[in-house]
Amino acid sequence: MTAHSLKGRDLLKVTDLSPAEATDILDLASELKIDRTPRLPGRSLGLIFGQPSTRTRISFGVAAIQLGGGFVTLTPQEMQLSRGESLHDTAHVLSRYLDALAIRVLSHDELEAWAEAADIPVINALTSVEHPCQALADALTIKERFGQLDGLRIAWVGDGTNVLVSLAQLAALTGMEVVAACPEGYDPPEDTPLTLIRDPREAAAGADVLVTDIWVSLGQEEERDRRLRDLEPFRLDESLVALASPEAIVLHCLPAHPGEEITPGALYGDHSAVWDEAENRLHVQKALLALLLG
Repeated sequence: MTAHSLKGRDLLKVTDLSPAEATDILDLASELKIDRTPRLPGRSLGLIFGQPSTRTRISFGVAAIQLGGGFVTLTPQEMQLSRGESLHDTAHVLSRYLDALAIRVLSHDELEAWAEAADIPVINALTSVEHPCQALADALTIKERFGQLDGLRIAWVGDGTNVLVSLAQLAALTGMEVVAACPEGYDPPEDTPLTLIRDPREAAAGADVLVTDIWVSLGQEEERDRRLRDLEPFRLDESLVALASPEAIVLHCLPAHPGEEITPGALYGDHSAVWDEAENRLHVQKALLALLLG
């Protein structure tokens, strides 16, 4: 299967990709870190964000610019959606103006409705179900550090979030193993391709990559005290880093809350690849846009 098979497609979940297509995106992302040739002159990307965003929104906008195109940032409140126009009609109109849409909404069903109604590629910029662009950036970061993906072991510690789901799905496509240590009640969906355990130290032992995510996500503020109490033994700290491979790296999708899901020593220490990971959001999204619109 060639890279051209991505043209005109949507990316709503990691499983929308084949192993070869995931490799195509990562290979092109590595190339586009150096090559600034404008591959999409005159193309336009719409960014629909119903929730706050720093890395995803900015990296998508800059990606469009670096590819020679442009972007328009939209919120539901700024459009006639807020006054009763249907999603269906809005998607049809935007399809006449834009070449692609990156959409952040908590409801994955709503994202799928956008993809069904739009006549242009729709990219998942995060839903409560998955965050595929983050997983691609994680994989690119891991590949840069280790020179390969196949055979590497990822240890996830903490809440079984949408970021874990996408990372595990991409790991399955690229030959990596994911072992997730989550407390009871915080498990990822049962069909997520990983090994689930309850001991963070067991997950970290010998791991090549250590990953975590925030403990209190948008909409979970009322559960904060309970979540912090339940997840406290699953903090990614220096003791877990010490159990991992000597060359292990620490990843976090950000924003981080040092002292909660991760200690400052793990986040800012010598093993951290968090800032490379954040930068790589830009490059994998350039590759994704180039392949979807090329």
